[in-house]
Amino acid sequence: QEQLVESGGGLVQPGGSLRLSCAASGIPFSIYVMGWYRQAPGKQRELVATITSRGNTNYADSVKGRFTISRDNAKNTVYLQMNSLTPEDTAVYYCNAKIVAMSYWGQGTQVTVSS
Repeated sequence: QEQLVESGGGLVQPGGSLRLSCAASGIPFSIYVMGWYRQAPGKQRELVATITSRGNTNYADSVKGRFTISRDNAKNTVYLQMNSLTPEDTAVYYCNAKIVAMSYWGQGTQVTVSS
């Protein structure tokens, strides 16, 4: 059974850092494009970052230079290192695995940036 499980969310002060993890099971992880998306209250879900099977990355303009996506195919895990966090980064962060027409989502992890 395909499963994505996020972890690492929490409450952090502005300017702080968090690292999110997403552990995948039941899929051939190494061939999937992995991504992080987020959804703030009252807003649509938006792309944060993606990483291909070859390690090519793509970022939303709002997080470029602050967030870094990476993957460890041996551990079937994708990470999102988030630095210089602002209150505007507050959202539920979702992990996604995608290949061709197949797409899987995790349950999400809450990130709250507040003093």
